[in-house]
Amino acid sequence: MLKQTGWESPFMLQWCQYLLDSYAHWIKHELIPREGTPFDQAEYLFNSAFVVVSHVIQDDPILNYGNQAALNLWEMNWRQFTKTPSRLTAESVNRQERSRMLSLAKEQGYISDYHGVRISHTGKRFFVDQTTIWNIHKPDGNVLGQGATFSTWRFL
Repeated sequence: MLKQTGWESPFMLQWCQYLLDSYAHWIKHELIPREGTPFDQAEYLFNSAFVVVSHVIQDDPILNYGNQAALNLWEMNWRQFTKTPSRLTAESVNRQERSRMLSLAKEQGYISDYHGVRISHTGKRFFVDQTTIWNIHKPDGNVLGQGATFSTWRFL
């Protein structure tokens, strides 16, 4: 199991609050129990059994967050994961569909029940199902990035 280093930084604690607040805004329920301090919530999110990933908005988005379930699934440590262009989580043949889905989520605020094939750092292919993708924003509405979560996957 690959271990984390980085989710505890002040920047990431704030990012997790934006991620959780935005999820609740779009989906109308909480992703995790919102108990305790921002650190407690970030720790709970990081150690959750379901996958949570995010990237910031830019021309070629780089992943900036992955909980332990995501790091394990993509077979990367925190440092590797947070330097990876998010497009590389899908094989080239699947990137156009992935891009279309991200654009749709950006326009609508979120989408749910997305599914598709992804690939780990070492080349293992897996199918994700019932994925929710949402825009992450500040309280003033300024969009910062996009998050995704899923708890259903199977290796191909």
